[in-house]
Amino acid sequence: MANEIQIQVNGEPRGWRDGGTVADLLEDLVISTERVAVELNLEILDRKDFGQRSLRAGDRVEILGFIGGGSETKGESDGRER
Repeated sequence: MANEIQIQVNGEPRGWRDGGTVADLLEDLVISTERVAVELNLEILDRKDFGQRSLRAGDRVEILGFIGGGSETKGESDGRER
């Protein structure tokens, strides 16, 4: 079994396997890569790099999910019907 390291995920300490990648972490957390941005040690990662970026002890990972919005309806902006 791989050695365990300590990282931070969204500000919370977490044990993680040494040599695991950002993609591995997202898979473990059951987070789809399609609508997510990942910041690793203050650097925004390109989605294509998730599988190549190994996590190291002390790394800080912030995972941001995108939420789709709806459309405006009557009365929500300028009161005109759409």
